[in-house]
Amino acid sequence: MTRLHLIRHAPTPETGRRLTGRLPGVGLSTPGQDLARGLAEALADVPFAAFYTSPVRRCRETARIVADPHGLRPIPYQSLTEVDYGSWSGRTLGSLRRTRLWRMLFIAPSRVRFPGGESLTAVQTRAVAACEELAAAHRRSDIAAVSHGDVIKAVVAHYLGTPLDLFQRITIAPGSVSVLELLPDAAPRILGVNRTP
Repeated sequence: MTRLHLIRHAPTPETGRRLTGRLPGVGLSTPGQDLARGLAEALADVPFAAFYTSPVRRCRETARIVADPHGLRPIPYQSLTEVDYGSWSGRTLGSLRRTRLWRMLFIAPSRVRFPGGESLTAVQTRAVAACEELAAAHRRSDIAAVSHGDVIKAVVAHYLGTPLDLFQRITIAPGSVSVLELLPDAAPRILGVNRTP
C-alpha cells in the first residue's frame, strides 16, 4: 500500500486573478511562502520516503519548503505538470469568464481542449498514470506529489469514480493536501480531500 499525499502549490501573486498555467517565473507570494511553511509544520510527522513535484516554479518552491523538515530533495516529475492552457495562459480570469469555452468547462469539461493546449481528458490520463507509477515505485511508503488544482481535481475524480464532467464539484484549495491509498491488488481508498493546515 502506498499513501500518496497530493499537495496543491501555495498561492502566487496571480492566484485567483490570472491563469498563469506553465508560464515561467511565477513564484510564491509572501503569504504563499507562509502557507507552505505551515503545511511543512502540519506534515512534519509524516514519514515521507520521497517528494515529487511538477517542474513549474510555484510547485518546486512549495515542495522545497514542505520537504525540508524531512531532509528530502523534491524530484521534478513531468507528468505532474500544470495543464497546458495554450493561448489562455497569462489571461485574466475575468476575460476568460466571458468566453463560450469557459462555460463549457462547467457543463462538459471532458469535451474541453484549450486553444493550442491540451484536453482535460489528456490531463487526467497522464496524471493518473503518474500516480500509479509513483505508487508502484514506493510500495508500503508515504510519498508526496506537489501539483496543480485542476490536475489534482482530475486525479481525485478518477479515484472517486466520478465522471470528469463532474470534477468541478471538487475543491482543491492552494496549499491543501488530498490523501489516497493506492494498493496493488485492491480498490484505492480516499483518506482525505482538500485538507488545509
